[in-house]
Amino acid sequence: MQTSTDIAARLGGQELRRIVYSEKDIAERVDIMGRAIGAHYPDDEPLLVIGLLKGSFIFLADLVRRIPRPLVVDFLGAASYGSATVSSGNVRLVYDPEAEIAGKHVLLVEDIIDSGNTVNRLVPKLRERGPRSLELCALLHKRLAPPLRLEPRWVGFEAPPEFLVGYGLDYSENYRGLPFIGSI
Repeated sequence: MQTSTDIAARLGGQELRRIVYSEKDIAERVDIMGRAIGAHYPDDEPLLVIGLLKGSFIFLADLVRRIPRPLVVDFLGAASYGSATVSSGNVRLVYDPEAEIAGKHVLLVEDIIDSGNTVNRLVPKLRERGPRSLELCALLHKRLAPPLRLEPRWVGFEAPPEFLVGYGLDYSENYRGLPFIGSI
């Protein structure tokens, strides 16, 4: 088994303090969430799953394979961290979904809800496009944000107040490929 020092050296980043959620824990939780999402939506209506880039891409890939129904996947890019470990509060839209949203059930997939700035900025923009429904799914929720414009219907884990990396989450673009979630 690799130590956090081995992983940090390999990735050129900071040393991991601890593993917060193991690969096994994540896989089990994603399976449960996927089945719950599949049961929530009617089978005869289109489901559009929109992943928030870049952090959600690994979670999204695993999640959509666990949702037992047809769906369409698209992405939305927003940035607020840069190379810092605290959100700047300035959310920039860097990629807009190409899929038609009007009249569809839309599931927005987020890696982590921390400050709430990204969700609070994006939800009104998506609602303006006339989805039939809009729900939020987050792998991690720190419960630090002020009231959100859309509370997540599905949450993988309640996250500790630490800076987390792995399974898509990054620190200055490092650590995304780790199969677990750790703290730096």
